[in-house]
Amino acid sequence: MLDTLDTMTSHQTTQTMKPATAAKKLGVYLEATPAEFQEGVVSRAELNALQSDPPQWLQDLRRNGPHPRPVVASKLGVSIAGLARGGVTEPLTTEQIDALKQDGPEWLEKERATQAEVRKETVRIKERDAARAEQAERD
Repeated sequence: MLDTLDTMTSHQTTQTMKPATAAKKLGVYLEATPAEFQEGVVSRAELNALQSDPPQWLQDLRRNGPHPRPVVASKLGVSIAGLARGGVTEPLTTEQIDALKQDGPEWLEKERATQAEVRKETVRIKERDAARAEQAERD
């Protein structure tokens, strides 16, 4: 029995992911990555290497974009849904994001205020739940 278990564990397969998953984990827009990246599979070890020592193409993408919607939303301080409500459905470059920040369109200010309210409410609920848990421990 023990011999069988040893041989089973020694034949571990390499964990791989689709390029879209790897791009999401790296925070980059898949269509802007090199063709070799888009056409292959990425192992967990390769992903770790890309994260710890990013090649020039990855550094450039992270700095200049185009950025995927989650990154755009984060850089603008709004939700992904807020981006959609503002009519932003395509990836944006850092330059475009900076221009939007400078222009300060009404929808962006509104969505930032909404996001701030959501954050405040999240903190309030967290504090309320912590107080309830503390009270329950005392009871």
